[in-house]
Amino acid sequence: MKALFVTGTDTGCGKTEVSLGLMAAWQARGLRVLAMKPVATGCHPGHSGLRNEDALRLQHQGSSEAPYGLVNPYTFEHPIAPHIAAGQAGVEIELASIASAYRRLAAESDRVVVEGIGGWRVPLGSSLSVSDIPKALKLPVLLVVGLRLGCLNHALLTMESIRAQGCYLAGWVANGIDPKMQASDANLATLAALMGAACIGVIPWLSQPGPEALAAYLNPHLLTNPPRARRQADSRNPAGAAGTG
Repeated sequence: MKALFVTGTDTGCGKTEVSLGLMAAWQARGLRVLAMKPVATGCHPGHSGLRNEDALRLQHQGSSEAPYGLVNPYTFEHPIAPHIAAGQAGVEIELASIASAYRRLAAESDRVVVEGIGGWRVPLGSSLSVSDIPKALKLPVLLVVGLRLGCLNHALLTMESIRAQGCYLAGWVANGIDPKMQASDANLATLAALMGAACIGVIPWLSQPGPEALAAYLNPHLLTNPPRARRQADSRNPAGAAGTG
């Protein structure tokens, strides 16, 4: 698995934290890891232009300091839906620009983590949405489920949409974002029974955790490759190789 697209059940579910933890977990195994957040809103102006807090965290966690323009090709100042922000700025978000940045990062690393914005079907333009990014880049998807009331419906609908879009769900992470959530274990059991993909980690509610602390709760070895990729790997290694992360 060269790269992974990280999406979430909604805004604020912890995509960036999981992305940082995944990067740290792979880096602990000696891999060179870079990340990108193709589209970001709520960016702050500075001497070098608009910058997004989450994108900066991903940039700084990288095994090398990738140019910010590759990490975050599309930046918008106002914290609003990206297609609205792009329209106000007179910018058209294009998959070709995102793909070009991704290829440059992939050429300099062993793994690339690509983090989406908002949820899976957030519009990026009149005929473009977040879900089109992993389709264009041919990336498997990791779903971050923010554990709070309503997460079952959000997770199952997102899982179904990922597959309906022709993308491969490589795994999911349960992220504790509500310290007061009741029956969390029962919710986890329900998700495990219905998601049809591996849970690669359960992160409890943590106060300002660092990437290494998050990595302790994640096991990227449990991520699975799409069937075609698995068949190709098996043909190269007839004895079989457990795990793909």
